Amino acid sequence: MANQGHLPLYEKIWLRRKFQRLIDILILLLLILLLNYRVFSTNTFTLPWLLAFSCESWFTFTWIVILNAKWSPAVTKTHLDRLQQRVIELPPVDLLVTTADPVLEPPIITANTVLSLLALDYPSNKLACYVSDDGCSPLTFYALLEASKFANFWVPFCKKYNVQVRAPFRYFSDSDVATTKREEDSPEFKQEWSRMKDMYDNLSQKIEDVTRKSIPFQLDGEFAVFSNTDQRNHPSIIKVILGNKEDLSDELPHLIYISREKRPDYPHNYKAGAMNVLARVSGLMTNAPFMLNVDCDMVVNNPKIVQHALCIFMDSKSGKDVAFVQCFQQFYDGIKDDPFGNQWVASFEYIIRGMAGLQGPFYGGTNTFHRRNAIYGLYPDEDQNGNKGKIVEKTLIQQFGSSKKFIKSAIHALEGSAYSTNDDSPSNFIDAAIQVSDCGYEHGTCWGKQMGWLYGSISEDVPTGLNMQRKGWRSECCTPDPIAFTGCAPGGLLSTMIQQKRWASGLTVVFFGRHSPVMGTLFGKIQFRAGLSYCWLTNWGLRGAFQVCYAALIAYCLITNTNILPKGLDLWIPITLFVIYYVHTLLEYLSIGLSIRHWWNNQRMTIIRTTSAWFIGFLSAMLKLLGISDTVFEITQKEHPNSGGDGDDEDAGRFTFDESPVFMAGTTFLLVQLTALMIKFLGLQPAHSGNGCGLGELICSMYLVVCYWPYLKGLFARGKYGIPLSTMCKSAMLAFVFVHFCRSITVIS
Repeated sequence: MANQGHLPLYEKIWLRRKFQRLIDILILLLLILLLNYRVFSTNTFTLPWLLAFSCESWFTFTWIVILNAKWSPAVTKTHLDRLQQRVIELPPVDLLVTTADPVLEPPIITANTVLSLLALDYPSNKLACYVSDDGCSPLTFYALLEASKFANFWVPFCKKYNVQVRAPFRYFSDSDVATTKREEDSPEFKQEWSRMKDMYDNLSQKIEDVTRKSIPFQLDGEFAVFSNTDQRNHPSIIKVILGNKEDLSDELPHLIYISREKRPDYPHNYKAGAMNVLARVSGLMTNAPFMLNVDCDMVVNNPKIVQHALCIFMDSKSGKDVAFVQCFQQFYDGIKDDPFGNQWVASFEYIIRGMAGLQGPFYGGTNTFHRRNAIYGLYPDEDQNGNKGKIVEKTLIQQFGSSKKFIKSAIHALEGSAYSTNDDSPSNFIDAAIQVSDCGYEHGTCWGKQMGWLYGSISEDVPTGLNMQRKGWRSECCTPDPIAFTGCAPGGLLSTMIQQKRWASGLTVVFFGRHSPVMGTLFGKIQFRAGLSYCWLTNWGLRGAFQVCYAALIAYCLITNTNILPKGLDLWIPITLFVIYYVHTLLEYLSIGLSIRHWWNNQRMTIIRTTSAWFIGFLSAMLKLLGISDTVFEITQKEHPNSGGDGDDEDAGRFTFDESPVFMAGTTFLLVQLTALMIKFLGLQPAHSGNGCGLGELICSMYLVVCYWPYLKGLFARGKYGIPLSTMCKSAMLAFVFVHFCRSITVIS
């Protein structure tokens, strides 16, 4: 017991996966062998040969990136008992929630997220919850007002009975949690449980009734500020909904509503701009040294998650250089066997755990605890030496803006000194908060460039995390049991594709920008292996381009009766590579408890999203980088949480289609492969004096068609399950142009 004070608050445990390493190396050797065949097996260096060599080189590089990322997996183990013994007074934490559209992100979802945060198992006077509403919606404000009234009963109930799932819609819809407790606990609990459920049902019904009305209510009283406002043209609106005026630990935390100013002539920088406003407003009002940011659909699943994160931040040896703590994204409504490939279970287990063993995982945009002074641009050595706060006021104005009150709070944050606003209610900071949330406040400052959430990409999270790691900070994963947060998975194919296209576009811009992992490795403090592992993420768009190119080459060979893959006995190289890779990934899925169906759905969706959503995202990024057009931030729709989210609806996993460009890309891809196979089987290929099309090309094309089987069914289905006629016509025209181009080349040659 004498050494208890010297024990770490958290430990990092590296996992040994020797067999997986061995298979990963074997796959790499087969890829190198295929490249060797490509170089030394022919004397004819044609354009198809050059394209095939380029694609296979890229696939080899991608596998090196994956192997590097998976090589040193690690898990973190936190010790709450040691934190409780060592830290007498827990530090304040600011909770930042973002929402942007009351239609795509229903207010009842945001209300549940806020309620789960207000009910955290943490001293209430140390918490403050800030909600950014980029939709400037009176519906969202109304939902928060009503939720705050319900919170007066819900939060004490959760703490009295030690409720784990503190989002009420999850708690009351989870029969395993609710029913068991009602049967085993006292009559008093049963009575209070029934009362809480009735109150929540009433709250949910009131919010639902309001959102259904074309004119929900009169914009007067508290809602008068929303009159004559437009989503893209309105002044700043900041309302203190709840205030812990007496600074008591058993009252409710602060709850502040923020809708930053927007004007048509000023760029609002999407979510990154909203997060920077939240950082400034929270810095003025409470200035907690740590911040948690979550999306509006990510509810608390572990009420002690703040303490788990603080175990990492406050460890005297390993926590000083940790800028952010990332919790995995997991979903409460994921459909069984992940038919749309959007739950990322295997990627979190193997890739992100592997990154955790290096300089730390990437910033995922939600479920993340931040050190405030790291967000403010501090370097880890400055944090330990306390140098940054001594900068002259003129320099601070250039960096942080013209608000003297905010600069005062920023100095305290940078120096790590106490900044108490207990004598002042958050309401007293409204005027200053409106100033720092004005759309022109950031002009000429470092916000979005060297500090805060960075601008320039619609995937603002990755460059923001890279910017901190470039300065020498680390990050850590936090994976407590039970899991920290659960969220709403994209509910269908369209939502998944929109999300994937947005990510691929934003990440491609990051890779070619000044905050790329390459630049951070060469000119910053990002470790080589950490920078290389980031390429798994930032190269999604490029992977789409190379995979589409390789698939087009396969179709070209079938149409023109040529080959790019080995023939005869040399065909063993790609076949062995194919078999070993897929058996290896299947074993990885089975080893973490996933089904064969789950594995196949993910393999199929990898092909579909790479050759459609990621490819379209890559093209969009190229247009942005060339200055031809700008990318548009498309919000992922969140489904209304009206059920337990078991995902057992037999139609839940069916593919639905519309006229989106991502479906046109996928349909064109399928039609090209089908046309190539038809030409092959009907013997319409031209005669070839040399090596004709081989078995390898035929197998590859048939495999791609199998992966696109849901699209093939969509060609003949009707309604929302069928591909629209306009999309089929456009895709048929593009496929015809490709086939005509291939045959024209054959005639010329």
